[in-house]
Amino acid sequence: MALCFVDPADAIRAITDSIGREARRQLLGEAVRAWVDEIPDHELETHYAKALSELDEHDLSMLAAWHGSLEVGHPIPNRDFLMGAFGSLGENRREALKLAAGFRGEEAVDAGITEEAALELVLGLLSPPRLMKLAGEALELYVWDRAGSEN
Repeated sequence: MALCFVDPADAIRAITDSIGREARRQLLGEAVRAWVDEIPDHELETHYAKALSELDEHDLSMLAAWHGSLEVGHPIPNRDFLMGAFGSLGENRREALKLAAGFRGEEAVDAGITEEAALELVLGLLSPPRLMKLAGEALELYVWDRAGSEN
């Protein structure tokens, strides 16, 4: 039987305070992907639309290029095309949302929101099993960061 005396979210916060910028950004990306994995299928389109509404032209172009790699038609880097193509992505809808939400998170950080603040928001949305898994990933990032990554 495993004993755990530290709340996974608290462990993630402590690790976040102990790692470099690149590792914090990677941890935030992992947290966003974990959040998307927990979204019920019937809510994916709503979250995708919200993420798209806050992306700049560069991110829309990158997302359209990803759509193009799936051969869902000739990609057009605009919100209307991306929303229209979302339903045809099938099993890839969740991955599209992960990309869009990740771009949105990067823009928020670039606009001045700290990685810690963004992570705090996402941690509150995760279930206990997801938090435990993310804590393990955070520990791996901590080791990677401390082992001499270029940060």
